[in-house]
Amino acid sequence: MQYKKIIYFIVIIILLLTINDLAHSIYDTWQKQDLITQAQQELTAEVNENSHLKKQISQVNQPQFVESEARDKLLLAKPGEGVIIIPNNQLHIDSTQEAKPVDTRPNWIKWWDTFTQ
Repeated sequence: MQYKKIIYFIVIIILLLTINDLAHSIYDTWQKQDLITQAQQELTAEVNENSHLKKQISQVNQPQFVESEARDKLLLAKPGEGVIIIPNNQLHIDSTQEAKPVDTRPNWIKWWDTFTQ
């Protein structure tokens, strides 16, 4: 009778260890599935970026792009053309600024207003 109980407990311990190992294997598999999903998302993002960069390369290799960059950044011109440089402060004229109304009052009234305020 004693041997049956010992064998019974040994079998239970072996089964518990097997269940524990199976639970860890399932948990590891779920974690690896999450890693695979994340890697697939990163791959998709990289493929999209790669296609975008390939489009940019094809645009850069066009003669029109090279010519426009030479004109804009290197200030080059074709023979017979002139280059006009506009100062930066003239490029950013604020459209919200309205012309100030011209004060047509006589100067003595302007001075009077200045000192009486």
